[in-house]
Amino acid sequence: MKPNLLTIRQLSINFGGPPVVDRIDFDIAPGEVVGIVGESGCGKSITMLALMGLIDAPGQVRADKIFFNGQDLLNASPRARRKIIGKDISMVFQDPLSSLNPSYTVGTQIKEVLRQHEDLRGAALHARTLELLDQVGISDAKNRIDSFPHQLSGGMNQRVMIAMAIACNPKLLIADEPTTALDVTIQAQIMQLLVDLQKERCMALALISHDLAVVSQVARRVAVMYAGEIVETNYVPQIFEQPHHPYTEALLTAIPEHNRGAKRLTALSGVVPGQHDRPPGCLFAPRCKYRIDACEHARPPLAPLKVGAVRCIKPLNLQSAADTPAASYFTS
Repeated sequence: MKPNLLTIRQLSINFGGPPVVDRIDFDIAPGEVVGIVGESGCGKSITMLALMGLIDAPGQVRADKIFFNGQDLLNASPRARRKIIGKDISMVFQDPLSSLNPSYTVGTQIKEVLRQHEDLRGAALHARTLELLDQVGISDAKNRIDSFPHQLSGGMNQRVMIAMAIACNPKLLIADEPTTALDVTIQAQIMQLLVDLQKERCMALALISHDLAVVSQVARRVAVMYAGEIVETNYVPQIFEQPHHPYTEALLTAIPEHNRGAKRLTALSGVVPGQHDRPPGCLFAPRCKYRIDACEHARPPLAPLKVGAVRCIKPLNLQSAADTPAASYFTS
């Protein structure tokens, strides 16, 4: 069995108060596609930003372990981290227009990545930039290379962001809601581009998304986040066919395809708890239709099942007693 490409243990992030991300354990194998799902405010994006070293003060990031490709990122020097971040680990952000610099052409911005990490210069640098634009499906690359972001459509700018992200052949690509700001027809094209690039380059892909339908088609494994915690992990299609956490079940129930013929879409009442209104027990308990008294007082750990793991006192859809987590739920 190959070692994990990425291993994160007990990652926590806070901004001077209670943690907004609390004791995250996360793994990605080489070449694996992992979907990270959950409502807005659940901590999906900020977890990956912490990995990239993009949490600014007063944010504080703590962890027991962050290993990437056998290297200790937690204790690496800033110089050593710069050799990895942007080269071996890269990220595609939600809104390309806010991520690209409006003062420079898209070609200049791609070239900067190649200069920094690949030490390319001159004709080789220009040729490689044109090649990347062509690989991400930008037609007439010779003319587009001198365009500014405002001169391109949203879909084109997202393709430029992807070109920058894959420029150095990363081992791990993080795609943070890469189609959110795009038209529906363009969304499918961008997702297909990411899938094709992942397969061609055999790179690992962490896909942050609200679109469970896309995740079910693309990902090998899914991590469900709620209020800064991972509440369930499992493989596809098991997590969609037999979810073990009530929150996962609620997300699946709210999919429009599951509400055909109904007068109204099924909705999950309530909101994700904020930094200063977190309940003392299970964080999902105030919104959970299965809650019992113990849920109000016990903070369950992410306990392994026979397949996958779940953070719940009474997991759903367990086939037998042998599937029940052995770990004690009543931990702080």
